[in-house]
Amino acid sequence: MNGPVVGLVGAGAVGQTLAASLVASALRGRLLVVSRQPEQAVGLAADLQDLAHTARSRTQAEAGEEVADLHGCDAVVVALRTDFKNTAERDIRRQGATANAPALGALARELRGYSGTVIIVTNPVDLMARRFAEVSGCPRVFGIGSNLDTARYRLLLARYAQVSPDLVRGHVIGEHGDRAVICVSTTTVSGRPVTVPVRAVVNALQHRPALIRAGIGRTRCGPAGAVLSTLRRALGLADGIEELSVPYGDVWLGIPVRFTSGKALPCLPPLTRSERLRLDAAASSLRDAYTRLPTPNERIAS
Repeated sequence: MNGPVVGLVGAGAVGQTLAASLVASALRGRLLVVSRQPEQAVGLAADLQDLAHTARSRTQAEAGEEVADLHGCDAVVVALRTDFKNTAERDIRRQGATANAPALGALARELRGYSGTVIIVTNPVDLMARRFAEVSGCPRVFGIGSNLDTARYRLLLARYAQVSPDLVRGHVIGEHGDRAVICVSTTTVSGRPVTVPVRAVVNALQHRPALIRAGIGRTRCGPAGAVLSTLRRALGLADGIEELSVPYGDVWLGIPVRFTSGKALPCLPPLTRSERLRLDAAASSLRDAYTRLPTPNERIAS
């Protein structure tokens, strides 16, 4: 079958929703599902095959037997999550750092030498994207956190301005979490600057994951949409800008990345002094948080 081969690591709630989105979007090519629990991968692949047939999708879903199978993929999406209970009211996305870092490190070691695109979904995504890139040495690693924050920002601002979200241009950068930085100075609605109700928008952005978690237990659909959009750019199927976690000095955090025929180029917008200070504060916080992660050589507990 012609078309890209996309690998997916993780068959939990987010992985399942992401896989279904990829199949339903009729992305021509193969979807290879790999899980630490092989029976999950086999079961999800069978369910996706049913979806592909009933939806007349061109995507061919199948289960991979081991991580080594992913080396032949054009792109790999990492949506694994270890078991832990998250009861935090603040810094919600950082709570999985200690639990998820060893699993990301182990996967990264198995994917050393992989030359395709890696998209990290696992939270805290800025820390996990950096960990994966440093351990694996893979040249094209992106985290999707700020992409979702930006989509939410544009949606919330469109509701405030009573316009279509397509008319809103603006970025959310920095950390995917409580230290996200809204680029108010370059935000426009219908091509014109707009007065942004910053406090209300920030509160809504911070409250949204808790709102979703209270209702359905975990955010699923938003990350799936962010990955699908990023995949299209990274695979060269469409050009455009995505807000992704990439290197920024000695840390990783979200900034806009312009894709042209699959080639990625960071394109940070002009920032006011206040916006720059908040971005630097997010970088400092992420720098400190990264030093507290378990060492890359630590094995996953059995």
